Amino acid sequence: MSQVDNDRHEIRQLIENWALWRDAGDWGRFATVWHPRDGWMSATWFQGSATDFIKASREGFENGVSILHFLGGHTADIAGERAIAQTKMTINQRETIDGVEVDVVCTGRFYDFLSRHEGRWTLVRRQPIYEKDRLDVVDPAASLTLDPELLDRFPTGYRHLAYLQTKAGFMVKDGLPGLTGPAVEHLYSEGTRWLAEA
Repeated sequence: MSQVDNDRHEIRQLIENWALWRDAGDWGRFATVWHPRDGWMSATWFQGSATDFIKASREGFENGVSILHFLGGHTADIAGERAIAQTKMTINQRETIDGVEVDVVCTGRFYDFLSRHEGRWTLVRRQPIYEKDRLDVVDPAASLTLDPELLDRFPTGYRHLAYLQTKAGFMVKDGLPGLTGPAVEHLYSEGTRWLAEA
């Protein structure tokens, strides 16, 4: 394979390892996907360093928080020692709202800033793009009425996920990138600059 093909393969493997190791609670290996100094995670419920994200994820995992990730199509733009990767994904969270067990599925993309560090690709920054979501009651016989005021506080792309997480006690960030709009356009501009400065 060419060097570009090798890079694409390594980046794809890193993205897959992120999802598998995080969801399995394999925290030692999960730490290896991040840039050791500059790793940064942005999500609905967390914005901070990779080190703090690993700690918060581990605490949630050990307390029964169920957040799982599934990956789909993938592409990577590579410029020297830097890359931007986009990967189709779903975020699946199970939780109880007002005594009713529910599943929320959010569909979107991982938008990743990567750099080569000491000869291997590492994740510098991950920003999910939230395209659409839905909420389902696990027991078909159960019923749940959502608070429309709380639901409408959040963008369409992740409003059910944000509703569930707010009810569960998380502080959820508003204004994250969706399928269209100023937030995602700004993210794309940051990605373009990241590659141009390689």
